Amino acid sequence: MPKHFLRDDDLSPAEQAAVLELAEEMKKDRFGYRTLAGPLPVAVLFDKPSLRTRVSFAVGIAELGGYPLVIDTQTTHFGRGETIEDVARVMSAQVAAVAWRTFEQERIEALAGASAVPVINALTDQFHPCQILADLQTIRAHFGSLAGRTLTFLGDGSSNMAHSYLLGGVTAGMNVRIAAPESLHPSREVRAAADRIAGQTGGGTEITADPGAACTGAATSAALSCFLAIDSGWPTLQLSR
Repeated sequence: MPKHFLRDDDLSPAEQAAVLELAEEMKKDRFGYRTLAGPLPVAVLFDKPSLRTRVSFAVGIAELGGYPLVIDTQTTHFGRGETIEDVARVMSAQVAAVAWRTFEQERIEALAGASAVPVINALTDQFHPCQILADLQTIRAHFGSLAGRTLTFLGDGSSNMAHSYLLGGVTAGMNVRIAAPESLHPSREVRAAADRIAGQTGGGTEITADPGAACTGAATSAALSCFLAIDSGWPTLQLSR
């Protein structure tokens, strides 16, 4: 069975650490890893508009020696009702992997269930795991090790980013605080999954409606935190690092 990456906890703590370590090595030798040499094609499907994800996936695939097959699904039979299972069969016969930026998580899970090649979540409404890997790599670069550090997210706690910060953060052994109005707290399923992982890694989770308390001692960007808080309807916060 292929190894899919549909949500952050599809990687074990050891696998996540290995990915971040490899990413650090690849930064030092940008063109030294040619795992897609051939070139092997990788399909990157977009149901949603994108600039940064489209560029970063295409460039990354090319630098690995592969061929990025970037597809706007609305210009294909997919946009006219072709089933996800049929798309999976077509892709499995032609490409080495599929990345998909789509809507409901169930859609990408259905694709993975019918695919003979790895499927990567490039964003769904519930999770954004590739973004969190990039964020964890950035935190490592600035602060060193991840385990034991506190990371705070302010904003819509029921969003894909909040869900992925919870799962990806505790997988790295971090203490993740989600500060959001009670009506926007993370899903119970994601919170339960994060708590199970935290029990293995020594990380922790905290869900609160108090943004000021959530930021105390956290390694976050004050400017970003303020923006997220304002965007969620809270009063403007004056935070300092």
